[in-house]
Amino acid sequence: VRFLTKRLDDLTVVDRPPADRSKVFFGAWVTLEDEAGETMEYRIVGPDEFDLKARKLSMDSPLARAMLGKRLDDEVVLQAPDGVRQYYLVGIRYE
Repeated sequence: VRFLTKRLDDLTVVDRPPADRSKVFFGAWVTLEDEAGETMEYRIVGPDEFDLKARKLSMDSPLARAMLGKRLDDEVVLQAPDGVRQYYLVGIRYE
């Protein structure tokens, strides 16, 4: 209970999409395409909400940090343990 009480002081409620919907911000559904042409879609959520099975990616994850602020057709570069991965941002939507 103490942990949750402290977390409440740090939380910010996001109840509307950003004014500039052409950029990736918290809450966005982002579609990436890899070099092989395969696509994947994730929603950027808070660290307490992430669930990879539901395609919800924590904003603190390396991939989400690499996507934040990007626009359509931007390259997203991720330094993974097995090497550098490159993606292209092919979709941004807000619900």
